[in-house]
Amino acid sequence: MGTIVIVSGSPSATARPGIVVTHTEAALRAAGHTVTTVRVRDLPTVALLAEDRRDPRIGAALAAVQAADGLVVISPVYRAAYSGLVKSLLDLLPSGALAGTAVLPLATGGTQGHLVALDFVLRPLLFAMGATRVLPGHFVPDRMITPEDEGGVETGTILPLAAAALTDVLISFTDSLRRSRTTPTTATLTG
Repeated sequence: MGTIVIVSGSPSATARPGIVVTHTEAALRAAGHTVTTVRVRDLPTVALLAEDRRDPRIGAALAAVQAADGLVVISPVYRAAYSGLVKSLLDLLPSGALAGTAVLPLATGGTQGHLVALDFVLRPLLFAMGATRVLPGHFVPDRMITPEDEGGVETGTILPLAAAALTDVLISFTDSLRRSRTTPTTATLTG
């Protein structure tokens, strides 16, 4: 299948966005994809904020994103904006680096009011970064995610209705990747 990179803006693996990351990784791997997760919180903060592309960990993260067939960006929404660290990483990509890459923005947040951050903040950012194939985003409300310390199992759970909706979005993302691989190129059509 494809190579997919997940850029996680979650503050921890057990935070609500981290639970969405875990669910997304498992679903995409089950579909046969190779999945790599870049946890922005684990990157060297000083190098990231100083835009040091020569830092080995920053360089590896950027190379993984640029080599991917698909990119999933998962961020918590704070005050109607995505994670600043996610933006810091995406800002380091060269112009046009996301052209042709299928990109799926996912977000978590406390209220439905945070939903607007997907369409009016995160998707425009991805287009500004040169992405040409940004799929409609998907929002998982915090109340639909139960962390382990609040009764979730193991690393936490997503309530069944929200998990089913997220799975449907990931199936559409996978279909988008598959279609892009089977679409004839201009060279094939003219040659």
